[in-house]
Amino acid sequence: MFMNFFRIAGDMCHLLSFVVMFWKLRASQSCAGVSLKTQELYAIVFIARYLDLFWNFLSIYNWIMKVIFIISSISIVYIMRFGVPHKDTYNKEDDAFPHAYLIVPSAILGVAINMDHTSLFEMCWAFSIYLEAVAILPQLFMLQKQGGAENLTSHYVMLLGLYRLFYLFNWIYRYATEDHYMQVIVWVSGIVQTALYLDFFYNYINAKRQNIDAPIELPA
Repeated sequence: MFMNFFRIAGDMCHLLSFVVMFWKLRASQSCAGVSLKTQELYAIVFIARYLDLFWNFLSIYNWIMKVIFIISSISIVYIMRFGVPHKDTYNKEDDAFPHAYLIVPSAILGVAINMDHTSLFEMCWAFSIYLEAVAILPQLFMLQKQGGAENLTSHYVMLLGLYRLFYLFNWIYRYATEDHYMQVIVWVSGIVQTALYLDFFYNYINAKRQNIDAPIELPA
């Protein structure tokens, strides 16, 4: 496993995004402004990607991160669906982006374009890469429909965007320093995923420059 500053920074941003989400759910006792559909998509992503949890051991660090991502994503979904009083604060009407529009194309791409067409795991892995690239869309659409986001939710989305941005730098660094490093599926999906955050980055930075405690306003 190849580690560098950008990879570690990306992982830390990802871990912090979970911390912020759990903090938001606990502090407010509400999941208002959070897309259950995005959280469910992330749970699917990590379960599909880490099917090799018990047979592909790269390092303690890698194994622990896999476990944290799976448990955390499933826990968030559970709290939002069944937690009291959280389940009563979920806004289904605003979280209206259809799962199927993202899952079905990602599954088709996972089967059609992957690293090894003879391996079911590789198909699931590719599916998870494609799905992760667009999993944030229901959350972004929900925030746009509501006209913005309160602080903790906006911090959560920003951390997810920074995680992906640092991973882009990680891939550039690895391409420059490693022989024969090539992951086209990951690169293209990562670029698409990062691009989806650009408008949010712009609005987040503008809001915080004016007032660090200001909620994020998004154009309808």
